[in-house]
Amino acid sequence: MRVLGVDPGLTRCGIGVVEGVAGRPLRMAGVGVVRTAADAPVAERLVLIERGIEAWLDEHRPECVAVERVFSQHNVSTVMGTAQASAVAMLCAARRGLPVALHTPSEVKAAVTGSGRADKAQVGAMVTRLLRLDAPPKPADAADALALAICHIWRAPATNRLQEAVAAHRRTLAPARLPKGTR
Repeated sequence: MRVLGVDPGLTRCGIGVVEGVAGRPLRMAGVGVVRTAADAPVAERLVLIERGIEAWLDEHRPECVAVERVFSQHNVSTVMGTAQASAVAMLCAARRGLPVALHTPSEVKAAVTGSGRADKAQVGAMVTRLLRLDAPPKPADAADALALAICHIWRAPATNRLQEAVAAHRRTLAPARLPKGTR
């Protein structure tokens, strides 16, 4: 499986591509950051992010895109920018018919380090170790993008089995037994 991980941000949007399957050594296919000027209008910044993500999709041809799920912070303008960059990544993937997976920061940290409260240095160190790199990718946004891709590769098989089991269970329910409004 080849996954493009996206750590969304308006100034620095981390991008990382990881190949592999759960239970086997993983390989980094590419890592970088799409940068925009903080003083540029937001609309122009979003276009630059879209172009950057499209270039990565063209070059690396991933099978799916894993994006960090935006969560509430105290700084509303930061959350808005992150959400806008996240939406651009999802749009680029959807335009190509690629599945999009959203993972929370704590899910990613737990998958990669074993602790949902790991700091950036711990995530970078584990990404370096798991991908057998010489040094942690810089900036941290790049390492976070790789961590998202790793998390997705490791979690996707279990998530897919769970979704299939739920769908099969729903098919076995008689329509008369479904709660009102779900038919």
